[in-house]
Amino acid sequence: MADISPRKRIWGWFFFDWASQPFNTLLITFIFAPYIKELIGDGTKAQSVWGFTVGAAGLAIAFMAPVLGAIADVYGNRLRWIWLFSIFYVIGAFGVWLAAPGSFNLGLVMFLLAIGIVGMEFATIFTNSMLPDLGSKEEIGRISGKGWAFGYVGGLVALITMLALFAESAETGKTMIGRNPLWGLDAEAREGTRFVGPLAAIWYLVFMVPFVLWVRDPKPNSVPSGALKLALGNLRSTIARLPQTPSLFAYLGSSMLYRDALNGMYVFGGLYAAGVLGWSVIDTGVFGIVAIIFGALFAWLGGYADDFFGPKPVIIACILVLTFVAISIVFVSRESVYGIVLEENSRIPDAVFYIFGATIGAAGGVIQSASRTMMVRQANPDRMVESFGLYALAGKATSFLAPFAIGVATTVSQNQQIGVTPLIALFLLGLLLLRWVKTEGDGEKWAGSSN
Repeated sequence: MADISPRKRIWGWFFFDWASQPFNTLLITFIFAPYIKELIGDGTKAQSVWGFTVGAAGLAIAFMAPVLGAIADVYGNRLRWIWLFSIFYVIGAFGVWLAAPGSFNLGLVMFLLAIGIVGMEFATIFTNSMLPDLGSKEEIGRISGKGWAFGYVGGLVALITMLALFAESAETGKTMIGRNPLWGLDAEAREGTRFVGPLAAIWYLVFMVPFVLWVRDPKPNSVPSGALKLALGNLRSTIARLPQTPSLFAYLGSSMLYRDALNGMYVFGGLYAAGVLGWSVIDTGVFGIVAIIFGALFAWLGGYADDFFGPKPVIIACILVLTFVAISIVFVSRESVYGIVLEENSRIPDAVFYIFGATIGAAGGVIQSASRTMMVRQANPDRMVESFGLYALAGKATSFLAPFAIGVATTVSQNQQIGVTPLIALFLLGLLLLRWVKTEGDGEKWAGSSN
């Protein structure tokens, strides 16, 4: 097989973000989440169910990610792991089709959604671990930022496609452009909206083709004797050494908190708008378009800021912006904004929430890209997949606690606005822990640490 140029390898790697982003955009945030609220009918109950489902998936990821990362570092060939978890992704996405109004098994649909989340997250762990192989330390900020931006554009195209051609209004049965769902899908049975799952799965299969053609794992290993025992031993030693690598330790803790708060915004944003502001699936989708456009633009710009300032100042600035939005969201409802009582049917809450969406998209795109490059600087270069497994653990350790906390807070308070307040604390605690994080990590401490 002919050699593949570095440029093609980078573009192939970009296409994973393009292919996988619709799962987050369409299923977790802007289409399927508000649709579940429509089916359940009660925004508070829907937010609780969603929190427990995403939390359960996060719990599974938290336990398994570091172990799988350690095993992959010893066994090599990260591509095989990506194909394995891609199967989970596709099965979980297709399962969403089963959510027919009036006749679906909520537990089964939520279980399949959780399977898809697990597949998406694990495939992402292994693709993220390839980032340092794509360029120098001075280049990976731009590469990461462009990858996030490309992924956002993929999510945007998929979302517009879904809203224009498939997702129907519950009231009119028409899509955003006033037509019936494509291919004769039954609007009364909500087949257009339910097609969000098959669309995400087909999208993934089609746009992973450039990844398959152009991405190669530069470090395929032959499997040593006792590989599993060696992998688990490496993981134990890495965890035991964390207190001796204070920058990595602090960064894992910090990112555990602020990334989960951001994920909470994404996961519950559509449900929150549907329940508090009474938005339809189409309303929430338009909100998503605004957020994604700003996310793509600022992820691209943020990659240059990352290279110029370093990832730490960029992350701090984004946390401050997101904390402000997290606090502000609590003070926006259909009746009032920041305590100011509004006239009936005022559109001010909608306009304010659109501004919040643009801000979350912009800061979220930048912070996720910068966080990925920061992890490359913190990680042991000889155990990159294991390190990204720990990074996934950090990202998921409270990704089950945060949704559970929101689920509990919402259930106890019976108020969606109070229910999202745990996100504020997560952002602030993440910001505090960044104080002990060095931009260049604990590089000198890795010398002699490899087995």
